[in-house]
Amino acid sequence: MFSSVVQTTISPHDGSVVQERTYPTSDELHQIITRAAAAQKAWAKVPLAQRIAIGHRFVDEWPTTGGLQVPAQLTKEMGRPISQGAGEARGFLERAKYMLSIAESSLTDVPLADTDKPGFRRFIQRVPLGVVLVIAPWNFPYLTSVNSVFPALLAGNAVLLKPSPQTPLSAEILAESLIHAGFPGDLIIPVHLSTQLTTQAIQHPLVDFISFTGSVPGGRAVEHAAVTAPGFKGVALELGGKDPAYVRADADLDYTVPELVDGALFNSGQSCCAVERIYVHQSIFDTFVSKFVDIVKGYKLGDPSVETTNLGPVVSVASANRIRKQVHDAVAAGAKALVPSDLFPIAKPGSAYVAPQVLVDVDHSMDVMMVRSRLSFAFFLKPPHRKRASARLSVFKRQGVSSDEEAIKLMNHSPYGLTASIWTNAAVNPESEAAFLTLEDELQFGTVYLNRCDYLDPALSWTGVKDSGRGVSLSKFGYDQLTRAKSVHMKIQTS
Repeated sequence: MFSSVVQTTISPHDGSVVQERTYPTSDELHQIITRAAAAQKAWAKVPLAQRIAIGHRFVDEWPTTGGLQVPAQLTKEMGRPISQGAGEARGFLERAKYMLSIAESSLTDVPLADTDKPGFRRFIQRVPLGVVLVIAPWNFPYLTSVNSVFPALLAGNAVLLKPSPQTPLSAEILAESLIHAGFPGDLIIPVHLSTQLTTQAIQHPLVDFISFTGSVPGGRAVEHAAVTAPGFKGVALELGGKDPAYVRADADLDYTVPELVDGALFNSGQSCCAVERIYVHQSIFDTFVSKFVDIVKGYKLGDPSVETTNLGPVVSVASANRIRKQVHDAVAAGAKALVPSDLFPIAKPGSAYVAPQVLVDVDHSMDVMMVRSRLSFAFFLKPPHRKRASARLSVFKRQGVSSDEEAIKLMNHSPYGLTASIWTNAAVNPESEAAFLTLEDELQFGTVYLNRCDYLDPALSWTGVKDSGRGVSLSKFGYDQLTRAKSVHMKIQTS
């Protein structure tokens, strides 16, 4: 018997149905997981060198196989401007190549010197976990899934890849490309699952590890399902952020402002590490805001299939409505909106199109500064510094932060801790790099940037603190998450 429950993907651009998938039954899902577990047992016996060779074949083929399909697919399914789609395919390849380049050193047995213990041979193996369930989001379905999928396969695991209902083709394209390169068919299986079936997969005794990227409530649900399952399962959670930037007085604004606009608005702001809070030193506040607003006003919001569009719809009408409410509530509480909505006539209530906005005079009592904006592109500047003129009167001036210490305090004042950035110019201030290193040490974030943002270097670990999640992907530490250490202790008898 087959399931009759259908998953439907709606285009955020025009509301049309672009994909439909039928969920498996509970029994069918059990059979899928059983097949993956059997394939993993055989795959774990394949020599590492052979696994790496198949990985090389995959990255060599990707630009002319799966990579070619990415831009049009993402424009159709989640509304990303077609001009931005190729970047995800390239970023996917960059991460895959790096994880491939360190696979041998990360997965080879680690021998211990026998000089301190003659007559013994000791070494540590990196053993695959088994079946890994990867639950990927829609905003960057390839860039987020490759962080776990590719190293998991190289390490000897099988992967069940559950894509977001918004981007179902991403898992299918990726699996097809991996199998074409030589990875066994049942080793990488795309699965389209309801919430109930996802819980069943998490709790299945043959699923050993779950990698989830998504919201905080979603992460809590995944962790709860794993904790209440029989046995013990590993869980990695990447739950996004409310990422801040601090622009110091010596920052080069001609460089910094365009970089931060792009960090806030790229992919319609629907990035895990999109910049959503900017704290600007009071001495350059007005100039910074003026330059920022001018660039935002020049953005082209519209049909994502048009090459000149650089700002498309957000993923759904529901998401757009949440963003509009956050902005409306902030303005009602005293914030000022600096971008006239009539510059973007396509952004109408009831649609998934939302005009980009810059808000000033906000504070940390507002949701817009503290609650993740559902991967929105609404963007917000530092609240005005409050100066007490007398015991009876408070004077508010729109003058930004007064010191590094104030900026750090405000940046850390968030339930999230994914990334943060500091912008300062060594050409103007030779002490800026030393200042950055001092400030970086005080920031409670998984990644801290100097003069850049919204980028993942695969050589660095990708992780968050606080409500941004736990676990590590990318870098050599990403392999540690997808394997377990097994110690081998041998006493050599010679007589």
